[in-house]
Amino acid sequence: MGRGEAQGFWAALSGAFLLSCLLFAAVTRRQRGPYMDEAFHVPQAQAYCRGRFLQWDPMITTLPGLYLASVGVVKPAAWLFGWTGNVVCSTGMLRFINLLFSAGNFYLLYLLLCKIHQKNKAVSGFQRISSTLTLAMFPTLYFFTFLYYTDPGSVFFTLFAYLMCLYGNHKTSALLGFCGFMFRQTNIVWTVFCAGNVVAEKLNEAWKTKLQKKKDEKFSFRKGPFSDFIRILQFLIEYLVSPKNLVTLTALTWPYIILVAVFIGFVFINDGIVVGDRSSHEACLHFPQLFYFLSFTVFFSFPHLLTPTKIRKFLLSLRRHPVQYSLITVISLFLIWKFTYVHKYLLADNRHYTFYVWRKVFQRHELVKYILVPVYLFAGWSFADMLKSKSIFWILLYFVCLLAVTVPQKLLEFRYFILPFLIYRLNIPFPSLYRQLLELAFYIVVNAVTFYLFLNRTFQWPNSDEIQRFMW
Repeated sequence: MGRGEAQGFWAALSGAFLLSCLLFAAVTRRQRGPYMDEAFHVPQAQAYCRGRFLQWDPMITTLPGLYLASVGVVKPAAWLFGWTGNVVCSTGMLRFINLLFSAGNFYLLYLLLCKIHQKNKAVSGFQRISSTLTLAMFPTLYFFTFLYYTDPGSVFFTLFAYLMCLYGNHKTSALLGFCGFMFRQTNIVWTVFCAGNVVAEKLNEAWKTKLQKKKDEKFSFRKGPFSDFIRILQFLIEYLVSPKNLVTLTALTWPYIILVAVFIGFVFINDGIVVGDRSSHEACLHFPQLFYFLSFTVFFSFPHLLTPTKIRKFLLSLRRHPVQYSLITVISLFLIWKFTYVHKYLLADNRHYTFYVWRKVFQRHELVKYILVPVYLFAGWSFADMLKSKSIFWILLYFVCLLAVTVPQKLLEFRYFILPFLIYRLNIPFPSLYRQLLELAFYIVVNAVTFYLFLNRTFQWPNSDEIQRFMW
């Protein structure tokens, strides 16, 4: 990092943190008491603050990472500054923990962009800083910076683990992955992703060596996507059945293997992945979640994914491969028909944006969910097209992890899309500065509307005096 870039980075981080502090003050002033899931998280953290570590609210579904981290920060700060009484572990104090995680996420996002795109010398320092600022302002994540939710801490430890993995510090990465798992159990998928990065790198090296050998032997390959798939599948089987290769991969990924073994033990002892309130968090094969995620990604990355050039290329691809797209369409229609689930929370809670998306779009008519298949096809194609610079093994790894983290979720909840979106966005090529600034401006507008609605457009339910607010 040059001197000018360093100054620009710290200026952006300081400015973003100052803005967040001002928003934090406004949110805490308007909503002093716990709101939504805070009604479970805040009392649990306060019980830990009092040393009651055996007390547990059965409605909480995640492990106690957030509460342990909060006590680890608040208690020393209270001793250092002499805080006593209600200030210690108050709702505002606990929320401030996420503001600290948010600053950490800003720094991690910058380091990840530098590491992932280190070979791209055409990217300027200003582009790196603007991309970092954009991702730090990602609306779904940024909103929960100001409430006592698990998301900022979950993202912090997962991104930190990913960064350490990219630098080859796999024991540290696995330890950070454990911290992320303590915030949210599904983060174990991103631990597997970190391990998979190591495996994908080795596979890519071996694949390139094989291709070069075939080229030197003037071996002719049959062209076509299906034959490519068969060749890659054969290569994977040959590579992974080799004891020598398995020993090498195990030696490289053993810290992650231990963590996955711990996770399996936890699931066995706990008789499931969810800690509490299991009736409302049952796993299922909800394949349309993938389609929702792709649409979500196109919406928040429209300057990169929804362009005239992309649309023309997609239409050209349709003309060139009508059979493949017809098959994908049929499969998509079948998955929507047989595997669409509607959670009771989605239909009942009119405080979340997903309630209105479902009511205004999907409940318009029974056929709407099928009519949207062409949109999903474009979203999927555009999504995959942005990853073409990555190796085929990295892409396969990412899609497996994406399926694992989205499909089992019955509830349509935008918070579940935060980590897969960020990892995707970090790994796509740097767009032009114009598109970066357009994306940043879009995020600022979305955030401004979100906070305006949350703070000013309150409402009440019938037979209830409690103030309700709109949120993600």
